[in-house]
Amino acid sequence: MFHKTFSLFLSALPLSVFATENVDVISTETAEANVEKITIEGAATANNKPVGTFNSPISNLEYDPRVDLQSRNMAEAQADVTIRGGIFENTGFRVGSATLIDPQTGHYFAEIPIAPEMLTEPSISTGVDNALYGVNSSVGTVSHGWRPIQEAGSVSVGVGNNNFNLQRVHGAVNQHLKSYPAWSVGVEGEYSRSESDGTIANGDHQFERASGRVQLASERSQTDLFYGYQEKFFGWPNLYTPFDVNETEDIETRLVMLNHKQRYGEKGNESAFEVSTYYRENDDHYVFSRENPESFQAFHETQVKSLALSGTHNLSPDFGINYSAQITADDIESTTLENNFTSRDYYNISVVPEYRTQLNTKESITVRLGGAFDDTNRDEDRLSFVGDFNWFTQTGDNASRNLYLSYAEATQVAGYTAVGGSTTSGLFRSNNQLQREVSKNLELGASFDEQSWKVDTAVFYRWDNELTDWTYSFDSTSARSANPVDIETLGFELIAIKRFDNADVVASYTYLDKSEDYGIEGVDASFYALNYPPHRVTLGLLWFATDTVEVRIDNEWRKQETNALRNGSDSAFFSHVTLTYSPAQIEGLNLVLAVDNFWDERFEEIPGTPGRGEQYSATVTYFW
Repeated sequence: MFHKTFSLFLSALPLSVFATENVDVISTETAEANVEKITIEGAATANNKPVGTFNSPISNLEYDPRVDLQSRNMAEAQADVTIRGGIFENTGFRVGSATLIDPQTGHYFAEIPIAPEMLTEPSISTGVDNALYGVNSSVGTVSHGWRPIQEAGSVSVGVGNNNFNLQRVHGAVNQHLKSYPAWSVGVEGEYSRSESDGTIANGDHQFERASGRVQLASERSQTDLFYGYQEKFFGWPNLYTPFDVNETEDIETRLVMLNHKQRYGEKGNESAFEVSTYYRENDDHYVFSRENPESFQAFHETQVKSLALSGTHNLSPDFGINYSAQITADDIESTTLENNFTSRDYYNISVVPEYRTQLNTKESITVRLGGAFDDTNRDEDRLSFVGDFNWFTQTGDNASRNLYLSYAEATQVAGYTAVGGSTTSGLFRSNNQLQREVSKNLELGASFDEQSWKVDTAVFYRWDNELTDWTYSFDSTSARSANPVDIETLGFELIAIKRFDNADVVASYTYLDKSEDYGIEGVDASFYALNYPPHRVTLGLLWFATDTVEVRIDNEWRKQETNALRNGSDSAFFSHVTLTYSPAQIEGLNLVLAVDNFWDERFEEIPGTPGRGEQYSATVTYFW
């Protein structure tokens, strides 16, 4: 069990941890030595489930060394996922080949009503891979693939402080076809709900999710038809505005998705493609004051339809073409936005040829060079350049080194809340002069992979032009205004994983430095673009104490950039601890005791928005 668990954990950060496409297995075979390198995806944190609600695709990303998650209430309520000092709208969420978007605001990008058992672990793409596979996400993309269905099931019941309670059931069956034994049909479904009074006053929540899929699979193909529904109500003081008001949100999300992936070609020179199409509807009811709901409330309904294709076509063992394309159409009905901007069509196509050459039995070089084209029916188009150089060396048995240099450009357009609302009044002031955002990233990195340890490191410099930020002025009665800003970001990342006899450790350090130019006077505070940690450290421990006891600990320390809206300290230390007991007498039974924010840290992750309190829970799960 230890070696199987560690193999997943250790491979969480593959050779291109800072820029990697999400795949199940990557296999590269040298021409002379016939040596195969296989990377199996895993988790980048010790814990894989939250404490205060049921698991979701966004759970525990706050301790992931590759991302910075800034939550309101908790991550599963409303969270902004940022990568490398970007803002929430710079990060895309990709399932299969399709990037899921919400045209109103990036705050709802992570509303994904899919049970995590159905998805692979998150893969974080930056640089060239983000430019190649991401859509309308200028800095990074969080990618998931569809897992093959395996027969399994579980039922969970949980309780905790703050009147927390949870119920969950999940099941999956898979059957090979008698007439076609190479094919199988699977069905998977789950239902989850949770509620609590919240870790602070007026921080209550009521969540519910139901999702299911049907899968047809063979050795070289997999087709998934999915439907998911999720409803979330939650409250939080100063949820979006710094006026000491108890705000609430009620969000309903529906997602229908059809996904097909296919491998073809001869073994040793195999190609693959994946096609995805989806319909997503997101309904949001925002109330400014729960005590006086008539003072201000807003209703939004967004609908998104999309078709996407991506893959790699290998013309020879030495040359292949990576490609991606997506067409998306959206529209919005809103009580707060102007009527002249309620729909938009997006077009994206990326083509990046790849050349591979074997220098000798131990060394190889891979060069990728290509471009991406982005356009909409409302914004100017943009052609972007991408390319990288990778030098891979086998340094011993099951040991390797990879050095790379990359340059990538990516673009995006602003959401409707930023560009389509009132420019002179209201709590959220739009800016109808916002232009297409352009991000340019230059990066140098290295990866060292040994039998019992792994180190990934990178230094990058990014130019963000016309980035849409939300700012605050002490002379204005408006809570926030959308303004463009030019920002240059210098970053350094170091991630290390080490295996011991009965424990796995992952540690990371990140450094960020920014220089910004808003081009206007009167910007006293930035809610997002300048809300970043110049220094951040994470430390995760997975300890197999005995055959029946497992301990998982995630820690994060950060020193945040000073912000005029933040109350309290600019530094914080968070811990998430889980103790799992699996009695040998009852196979399949787990008792989990967990605590998040162990030190009751009240750091404001969003400036002016109160931080979360501590949450304890006890959960009993039976697996079959």
